[in-house]
Amino acid sequence: MKKLLELITDEVMSAFEAAGYERTAGKVNVSNRPDLCEYQCNGAMALAKSLKCAPIQIANAVVEKLSGSSTFSKAEAVMPGFINMNLSGEFLADYVRRQAVSEKFGLEAPEKPLKIVIDYGGPNVAKALHVGHLRPAVVGEAVKRICKYNGHDITGDVHLGDWGLPMGLVIYELQTRKPDLPYFDDSFTGDYPKEPPFTVADLEEMYPTASKKSKEDADYKAKAMEATVKLQSGVRGYRALWDHIINVSVTDMKRIYDKLNVKFDLWNGESSVHEVIPEMVDYLKKNGYAYISEGALVVDVKEETDTKEVPPCMILKSDGASLYNTTDCATIMVRTKEFDPDMMIYVTDKRQDLYFEQVFRCAHKTGLSKPETKLLHIGLGTMNGKDGKPFKTRDGGVMRLEYLLRDVCDEMYKKIKENKEISHEEAEKTASIVGLSALKYGDLSNQPAKDYIFDMERFTSFEGNTGPYILYTIVRIKSILEKYKAEGKNIDYSKIRTPENKAEKDLLNAITFFAPAAESAFNELAPNRICAFIYDLSNALNTFYHETKILTEPDEEKKQGYIALIDLTRRMLETCIDMLGFEAPERM
Repeated sequence: MKKLLELITDEVMSAFEAAGYERTAGKVNVSNRPDLCEYQCNGAMALAKSLKCAPIQIANAVVEKLSGSSTFSKAEAVMPGFINMNLSGEFLADYVRRQAVSEKFGLEAPEKPLKIVIDYGGPNVAKALHVGHLRPAVVGEAVKRICKYNGHDITGDVHLGDWGLPMGLVIYELQTRKPDLPYFDDSFTGDYPKEPPFTVADLEEMYPTASKKSKEDADYKAKAMEATVKLQSGVRGYRALWDHIINVSVTDMKRIYDKLNVKFDLWNGESSVHEVIPEMVDYLKKNGYAYISEGALVVDVKEETDTKEVPPCMILKSDGASLYNTTDCATIMVRTKEFDPDMMIYVTDKRQDLYFEQVFRCAHKTGLSKPETKLLHIGLGTMNGKDGKPFKTRDGGVMRLEYLLRDVCDEMYKKIKENKEISHEEAEKTASIVGLSALKYGDLSNQPAKDYIFDMERFTSFEGNTGPYILYTIVRIKSILEKYKAEGKNIDYSKIRTPENKAEKDLLNAITFFAPAAESAFNELAPNRICAFIYDLSNALNTFYHETKILTEPDEEKKQGYIALIDLTRRMLETCIDMLGFEAPERM
């Protein structure tokens, strides 16, 4: 199904052609002055210079060709040469009726679905998820869902930090506390215990303790590095301990990601490519891509067109140790072999832009990735406190993600209990659903690269551009539909009517922007496009609701039309919030 703007543009282009002018000049845009018109074409202004005539003359000739069109209720030439247009109500209603019964509300399937791998999350094993993990998880999940809705085949990977010095630090710290564990006994040949010798709380305390010690005590750090080497070289007891660390840590991560409604298809980590690194290094050396510089193995990635310094991509340090660059390049190589993707998307802090530029150039230059595979980095801004600095707890520490979600849900619980007589159980359940919308929408309504202020009061408000406002709109529609269906009546989209007033027409107009919003959200990898659409749609619905008798409308035909229109709005809103990664409760 063609987008509405394409249909309008086709007709205006034909009018330019019929008037004897260049067809391409008939491009139409949504008006930025809705008080004057709904759509506008400025093509006459561009043509006038080359044709050496007044633009109003061209505009008048085109408008004459549009006269009698069933598409427009108004098409007029305005000085100095603009063409202003309003759609006819019947044309608009017919388009929306077709949207209502078409798959995905008229969003066209791609000619060739893309294979995409998205790398988001990136938490380190043995460390608690904190607020810094919020944006990669929330934005990454929304991007994954948007790609999928647009008809593409996408695989999400959490990409755990599970292989470097942090593992050695935890293992050595455990050894200092429990040296008699069989894992540290080289002569032990039996089966290791199935139960881990620590809890997730122990892990989350041990890592920062060990990290602090390693910075203050060179001998301690050397022992931790030795433990890392033993793990990576396959020492049996260390691998068994590592398995425990992974299982305990990932189980807890899954619990918190589930609360955020964030799902990963793959739970791979840096360790998953450890065995292929020697093969990759050998390939880079043999083919002359990598060379030794100051003892380290590097690949040059600078280009002649660079306006800034782009350092070489380091593959191995001078002591032969691997780095993040190493595992990321090896991961690209493995993903290319396993998935043959058209696109790989990485969702991390925008301060890593240069790093990913190096890695992507290295992958393309060396053939670790196909030259036609798009390698993209969605660089994220930071979530800041009201002081404009990265969000912290009251005592200045980094807040755990679980605690942030709990605080938002607690705030929603208070507001729900204040506004309505509702049982504790229902209020708690509703608060968790609405609280998640507040947190996610508060993040996703911003451009991914933009820093934003976390404002609890604003994010949890039922008014304004917030998640709770969107959900309240959906619940309002559900309540009306429930009463209508209780009368034993069905919903028929063919009953959507030619609008009789501005509020009704504005709602129909808002609905037509679904496909452009979904498409641009994919093309730009920008969930904020979906947020902007549903905010406009919710505003249009609420204006229509306040100005229209729906259930009490005495004219049955009108009532059926109103019901069909608001049900279509509900379906669109629910589809969009699912793309953003949250849902609506039955009532609020």
